Amino acid sequence: MTADSVRADDRAHVFHSWSAQGLINPMPVAGALGSYFWDYENTKYLDFSSQLVNVNIGHQHPRLVAAIQEQAAKLCTIQPAFANDKRGEAARLISELAPGPLNKVFFTNGGAEANENAVRLARGHTGRHKVLSMYRSYHGSTSTAITATGDPRRWANEPTAIGVVHFWGPYPYRSPFYSVDAAQETERALAHLRDTIVFEGASTIAAVLIETVVGTNGILVPPPGYLAGVRALCDEFGIVFIADEVMAGFGRCGEWFAVDRWGVTPDLITFAKGVNSGYLPLGGVVISDEIAETFRERPFPGGLTYSGHPLACASAVASIEIFKEEGIVEHARAIGDDVIAPGLAALAAKHPSVGEVRGLGVFWAIELVRDRETREPLVPFNATGAAAAPMNELAAACKERGLWPFTHFNRVHVAPPCTVTADEVREGLAILDEALSVADRYCTG
Repeated sequence: MTADSVRADDRAHVFHSWSAQGLINPMPVAGALGSYFWDYENTKYLDFSSQLVNVNIGHQHPRLVAAIQEQAAKLCTIQPAFANDKRGEAARLISELAPGPLNKVFFTNGGAEANENAVRLARGHTGRHKVLSMYRSYHGSTSTAITATGDPRRWANEPTAIGVVHFWGPYPYRSPFYSVDAAQETERALAHLRDTIVFEGASTIAAVLIETVVGTNGILVPPPGYLAGVRALCDEFGIVFIADEVMAGFGRCGEWFAVDRWGVTPDLITFAKGVNSGYLPLGGVVISDEIAETFRERPFPGGLTYSGHPLACASAVASIEIFKEEGIVEHARAIGDDVIAPGLAALAAKHPSVGEVRGLGVFWAIELVRDRETREPLVPFNATGAAAAPMNELAAACKERGLWPFTHFNRVHVAPPCTVTADEVREGLAILDEALSVADRYCTG
């Protein structure tokens, strides 16, 4: 195959997600290894997006590839009604990593289906129908998941599911509560959530669904005490607490599950992406004993042909073993604390377009502004066309220099693989340093 033949097939026959089909020109990718991928002209890119923030173990890890090959030679597929060695082992390993009494796993094909079925579990357990979720969020593109999503991708899909109510989560840099510090942000955000519960009717609310660390919509790390406060509110009103860890889990935040950083135990945890780094489609819900007990003698009203697919589960087992043996979670935490955090702080000190840097592990955001005093975003919310030009120019400057960035609205996200080396991080930050001069030209304050 050549770049031209790959591009021709793609343009003639592939229908791409979230895109106006005639306005895109996808780059043909020839290969990948570790923290890099390259095109058919051998132009190499440092992957600072981990594709869609999912290639946590890096590209083409040889042990993970070998595990998939070994399982394919043994048993490619078996339907979910049977017991399977890799399915059971993957469920056991994931349950052992989860906090508290979360000991069952329902497998899905990805994160959207995980959130869809977590809501189904919560509704079945409580007998209630409403779900509360944040405005700044993304939970997937299936019916309930996209309704729970709080970013503009929801708009074109409305109306979809019923019973979802949005609320404002904490965001100290752009506080919707006019807070002066993180402590006040926690206090006011929890008061707002309590008011939402009371005025929506606690007896009608099945679940509060939140990303432990908000991903695409800002890498918003919850301020101290917030998650514990959500847990307390859910306990008070008999509401199921669902932690969406599709993006934040499996090393991304320097923990197996991001909730571990705050010592909070949800009732349900949804996962996908990093569980096997997207080598095969896999997601799921880790379920508390109490909720699992609800369905001991009552059928769970959901299922998937490929739930717990043996190839996918074998890749999850191998991935977890590799993470443990190679200390990848600990490495992600250290690389964030020792290399990414100080490197981004240096960029913030140098570039007037950087309003704030925030994150943890290998999950960071650079928030870009035109004026640090007013915090006017570099581009408006949900900018398109000419209004989005500054961010498009910045992304192009990164790619020209061999860095593949993750950009969203007025932010650049720094999310390399959890296996990224210190030298690779420095390489990427040096390119960002050069590219940020593009954003600096738009500064007015």
